[in-house]
Amino acid sequence: MESEYPKLVRDNIPDIIKEKEGFEPSYRVLEDDMEFLEALLKKATEEAAELQSSLETGNTEEELADLLEIIDTLIPLLGKSAEDIRAIQREKHEKRGGFEKRILMDEPRKPQN
Repeated sequence: MESEYPKLVRDNIPDIIKEKEGFEPSYRVLEDDMEFLEALLKKATEEAAELQSSLETGNTEEELADLLEIIDTLIPLLGKSAEDIRAIQREKHEKRGGFEKRILMDEPRKPQN
């Protein structure tokens, strides 16, 4: 999958590139929370696409781990706790269900009279 720069990378990636490639890549640290949030959301979209592709490439566990890392970073950035999010998840599951039944709904249309 082709990468688009600038992009958010894990903390150790600049050091890994320096060690493997012999040069220090250009980067900056996102100090602004909104800019970081936007970069994380963009990264989440990128990782979701990579997860979809992983069904063919066989690295599904790694892509799931990447998405979890992003979610674990987003939660406190948004001023939430993992426990609060899990409680909301449980409540929604109780009221609306999960995805166990694998229901794929067509566009809901009212019956014509």
